Amino acid sequence: MRLHLLAAAVGLTFALAGCASSGGLHPDGTPIDPSSLQAAHSLANVPASAAWPAADWWTGLGDPQLDTLIGEALADNPTLAVADARARQAQAAAGIADAARQPSLNVGGSLAEARIPTTVPSLGRGHVAPAKYVYGSFRWDIDLWGGKRAAWEAALGQARAAEVDARAARIELSANVARAYVQLGYAYTQQDLAKAELQRAQTARELTAQRVAAGIDNQLQLKRGDAEVASAEEQLAVASRAIDAAQSALSVLLGKGPDRGREIGRPQLLSPAELAVPDDLPVDLVGHRADVVAARWHVNAAGKDIKAAKTAFLPNLSLGVMAGLIAVGGENLFQLPARFYSVAPSVSLPIFDGGRLRANLSGKDAQYDLAVAQYNQTLVRAINEVADDVDALQSLQQQAEAQQRALTAAQDAWKLAEQRYRAGVGSYLEALSVRQQLLVAEQRMAALKAQQSDQSVQLIQALGGGYRPGAGQQLPAPTASVSPASAHHS
Repeated sequence: MRLHLLAAAVGLTFALAGCASSGGLHPDGTPIDPSSLQAAHSLANVPASAAWPAADWWTGLGDPQLDTLIGEALADNPTLAVADARARQAQAAAGIADAARQPSLNVGGSLAEARIPTTVPSLGRGHVAPAKYVYGSFRWDIDLWGGKRAAWEAALGQARAAEVDARAARIELSANVARAYVQLGYAYTQQDLAKAELQRAQTARELTAQRVAAGIDNQLQLKRGDAEVASAEEQLAVASRAIDAAQSALSVLLGKGPDRGREIGRPQLLSPAELAVPDDLPVDLVGHRADVVAARWHVNAAGKDIKAAKTAFLPNLSLGVMAGLIAVGGENLFQLPARFYSVAPSVSLPIFDGGRLRANLSGKDAQYDLAVAQYNQTLVRAINEVADDVDALQSLQQQAEAQQRALTAAQDAWKLAEQRYRAGVGSYLEALSVRQQLLVAEQRMAALKAQQSDQSVQLIQALGGGYRPGAGQQLPAPTASVSPASAHHS
């Protein structure tokens, strides 16, 4: 008896020594600690705030029509349907992985005609007899090392990431609608200024033509007037096209045909959000940006995949049970006199698989490193986007203040030119030349206001666009190791 036990032990030792091994394989990626990404210097001159953008941040821009458009886009845009379908697909995959952890129970039966050998003449007429059986089976692959649970957790992590991605798609869509709406408002302002410039150029041309007819000016001044009129007509056409383009962009974002865009009324002048960022931006931003949360979930899922892949190197235990009734011959279809059953526990251990398990684990390690790299890239981009948007808004504010001084000076010059004309000191043609400078200043100011509104929306989006993790979407904590604690190398 001892010899048998010794032989079994020796055989098991050799088997374990020669089995497939995961030794030497490991991921290299390390997620960046958000607190290590310094932004205090870049945001030193920005007012601090504990508030983050609200989920319905667009209502603070002061235009009810914009509120309606964003609500319509969130309800009808086909892009969101794609994101939602992917989320449901990922949830289904998690359900399949969870089901794989559970025991399975099956029942079955059969009724067939069987030809009986002539050596057994008593089992039916003409050597043909009915063969019938019913059975029930039970199987359970026991998850000794937690591999199946890890695979389920990985699929669950991917499902969470898909849910967050769907939220991110909604945030991006609402921001794009607001930005297109800003462009529509700016296009209308451009059209107004282009019409005013065309009227000014036409009036100036008419006065020049009168002066040429009177012999005061020559054809050179008249041709310059013709050029100004043609240029103003071209600018008016550009502005009209900009309105059409903005309406078309909104139609696409709303998920509607082009006629829907033409129904949108002229936007009101939006009120950009005040410049402020939360106190501890780098750390807190991780939980307020949907793309960062989704990337972190991908890292978490990839770590679980590694654990599941490592357990494939270890012995596997399964239990199978089958029982049933069987009969051949007999007139009564419901009579099954013979009974059978089997209980079959089994143990399997990979010895040689041509490197398949190691290749699979190496792929999972690479997938983890890729997920970490993408998370780090997303996190770095997120923090820098906020800093860049803040810097852009500060610059635009300085430009707007300087342009306001230029606009005020141009307005004063136009008033003086009108006064001189009425007093008979200067000509109206000279006054129209000053009027042209005023229109140029108004165009630049309108462009800066549109840029400020657009940049404010971009800052809101960079700060998360009002994202708050829903149930089950909270950011998973980084794991100390992606390796399963119980996974000993075979």
